Amino acid sequence: MRVIGIDPGLRNLGWGVIDVQGARISHVANGVCHSGTGDLAPRLLALFDQLSDVVARFVPSTAAVEQTFVNKDGAGTLKLGQARGIAMLVPARAGLDIGEYAPNKIKKTVVGVGHADKKQVEHMVRLQLPGVEIAGPDAADALAIALCHAHYARASNRLEAAIRKGAA
Repeated sequence: MRVIGIDPGLRNLGWGVIDVQGARISHVANGVCHSGTGDLAPRLLALFDQLSDVVARFVPSTAAVEQTFVNKDGAGTLKLGQARGIAMLVPARAGLDIGEYAPNKIKKTVVGVGHADKKQVEHMVRLQLPGVEIAGPDAADALAIALCHAHYARASNRLEAAIRKGAA
């Protein structure tokens, strides 16, 4: 299974790709899509084009996106939601199933603590993907999202297998 994790952001949209074979997880690639500044529509288009290129280049079999949290700045939350729309649209357009995870669930899964800071998340990503060169904090978060999805997808596959075995 090849997983792409996506950390939505209007200015910087992080992405990370991992391969999962049984209990073995390996790093494939990671990076950040940049939208620049200026009007919203061209910035969203830039994110769409860059993320579409990543999906076409690495051909993931499933995707995971961080859920948006609401903050004090309503306008900022709306803009983040539009970037999240791009993060959902690109893998959906490629025919991928998409898992959505709350930030605290991702941190709890990868770090063991739901309120871990960015340095702790990056440290645990480095431990789980030895030798990885991380393109920045947004890419580290995206890799954590991919790792979280891999964990829950494996658990789901085991549950489905047990149900099929029980029904046979």
